[in-house]
Amino acid sequence: QDGDLKFPLESVKKLKELMDGNRQINPRMMVPMASYSPCQEKHLPEEFRPVCKREDAPMIFRRLSLAAEDDLCEICANAACAGCF
Repeated sequence: QDGDLKFPLESVKKLKELMDGNRQINPRMMVPMASYSPCQEKHLPEEFRPVCKREDAPMIFRRLSLAAEDDLCEICANAACAGCF
């Protein structure tokens, strides 16, 4: 979830894979992650297409990608959750 937007966890994990894969192609040729948007990716899950029309799409994608980090438990990835530790 990002604000009032909600997405399936599996789709967010796919988004993270796309964003991580893009980062490793050639670091000198890449745009900074803060301004990167996966909207041109042909494998972007359909539920993210409406986000591409928003001005703040790169930041939404970045926050969602951070929420899917491997070292966070899935319950605690949401800032509204508490009590995992």
